[in-house]
Parts: sequence; C-alpha cells; structure tokens
Amino acid sequence: MPEGDTVWNTARVLQRALAGARLTGSDFRVPQLAATDLTGWTVRESASRGKHLLLRLTAAGASSADGTASAGQPGGGRDWTLHSHLRMDGAWRAYAPGERWAARPAHLIRVVLRSAGAVAVGYHLHELALVPTDQEESLVGHLGPDLLGPDWDPAEAVRRLAAQPDATIGEALLDRRNVAGVGSKLVTVGPSDSDLVRRGFWVEGEAVRRLAAQPDRLIGEALLDQRNLAGLGTIYTAEVLFLAGVSTLTTVGRVGDLRRVVRLARRLLWANRGRTAQVTTGDTRRGRGLWVYGRQGQPCRRCGTVIIRGQHGSEPLARLAYWCPSCQPSSE
Repeated sequence: MPEGDTVWNTARVLQRALAGARLTGSDFRVPQLAATDLTGWTVRESASRGKHLLLRLTAAGASSADGTASAGQPGGGRDWTLHSHLRMDGAWRAYAPGERWAARPAHLIRVVLRSAGAVAVGYHLHELALVPTDQEESLVGHLGPDLLGPDWDPAEAVRRLAAQPDATIGEALLDRRNVAGVGSKLVTVGPSDSDLVRRGFWVEGEAVRRLAAQPDRLIGEALLDQRNLAGLGTIYTAEVLFLAGVSTLTTVGRVGDLRRVVRLARRLLWANRGRTAQVTTGDTRRGRGLWVYGRQGQPCRRCGTVIIRGQHGSEPLARLAYWCPSCQPSSE
C-alpha cells in the first residue's frame, strides 16, 4: 500500500504537471462523476493529506443563476477539490501530450485530465469525489496530524499514541486516528477535528495527544490509525519501531518516549520524499534499504537475531508486522 511519502511524491508530480493550467478536457470513468466535465477549469494546486490526494481547482464561470449546473455538473465560479485515495493499488501518472501511456489495462483508468501541456491519468483510484474546497474536511477532517504536512505537530501524535497504553506499539502506529498515512484501511472515525485543522494545530503535540489517549492499545495499531497521525503504513511502522527499540507487541501506555517515536516517523517520511523506493538504513543498494520490513526469517542487520513476522489487529483488517525480538524486546 502506498504510504505518506508516496502520496506526497504523487502530489508533487501532479503539481508540476498541472498547477496553474487550464483544463482542455476531462474524462471520468466512475458512475458518480460520469456526467462531470471540467473543461475550462483551472488547476490551482495538488496536495496530499496523509494518504489522501487533493487536486484543487477553480471552476469556469457559473453556469446558472445560483452557480449550479444540471445533469450532475458542478456549479462554476467557486473552488472545488478532486479527492482520491490510492489504497493498495491506485496511482496517478502524468504524461506529455502524445506520449505513450503506461502499459496498464484501460478498464483500470478512473479519470483523465488534459491541459495544453500535460495529461494526468488516474488508475484504480478509490473514494473519487468532487467537493467544494471549503468542504474538504468532510473527507479528511478525521485524520490525525500529517507527518509531511506544513503544520505538523509531533506532540499531538505522541499524545494520541500514549492514550492507548495497552495497544501494541505496532498496532498504535498503524491506527490513523493516531498518525495519518501509516498504512491501515480507514475504520470508524471519531468526532470531527475540523476546528483544529482550520486553526493549524495539527502539529507534533496533537499527534502525541491522540496517541496517548489510548494507552491500552497496541502501539502498532495506534500508529497505523490515520486519525492519530497521517502518513504511516506497515513499512514505516515496522521501521520506526525498530529504530525506537520498541516491540510492536507493546501497548502505548508502556512506550517510554512517544514523542521520540513520532519524531522518528516524521524523520523517515521526510527523508524519503522524492525517492522511488523507501530507505531507512541509509544504504540505497538493492535489498539493503530496510531494517526489518519484509525480512522475516533473515538475520537482524544489527544483532543477527532472526526477524519475526506477525500482524497488527485481526482479520479482515489485519496488517503485517515485522520486528527483531532482541532489539525490540516486549515489555508485556
């Protein structure tokens, strides 16, 4: 599943390809937007929020007296946001006009946006929706502090993790209610945090606060909950916990320094912006980039102990977990 850094990179690609451009055509291949035509609309910017991608646009002139249009066409004269989620298999690609598209089945295409200088194609996108920009929070307001956001607050991410002392650290990190973007599928959300988002309080302290609010939760689950911190998935959850020396079987309340865990998470995501492959060891050679993720049965790069694979949570929402039992001893 794409994690926060992958979505951030995707947003940057679309920003470079479309920002400031006037769309010359659009083709939506999903029922809810099949009648929508964005021709004449201007792309203002592309942004990521955890694992959600937000393409912000300004509509062409109003098409009726009240600024709305018929047959499913959004009204003009206001700002709109095209929201998408990549989940496990979604992707956006940008091409030059006339360039050959990636060798993917045509039936996977969900949207095509054209401008004079680029063509953006969305493959297998999920949760595709077009909403007024001032209503974005209805889609992402439940997320915790964004690890790659400009208003990141590590203290709040730590607080959310610490609130679940009996959850294992691996489970807590996977919980998007603690940190958004770690990698788990969205589950039921709590009260809206829209006021905090508007006021720019999604920073370290807020992430820590949300985590700490669930002290009995496993840390891995809490970190993967995007309502706590946005941007972590199973890869970074495993790597962050290894670097922090915390077992994924540890509950949030038993994690000695939640703030350090949150800061490590942000540091890893930040360092991997712009990369095509995640690297947490500092070694970019093939097969050497990660400490524990995907390395079950292999020796730990630090101590030689065999890496273990387990899972965060239970089926059908279980997520993979990896750890070194020596470097990450369980306190349970």
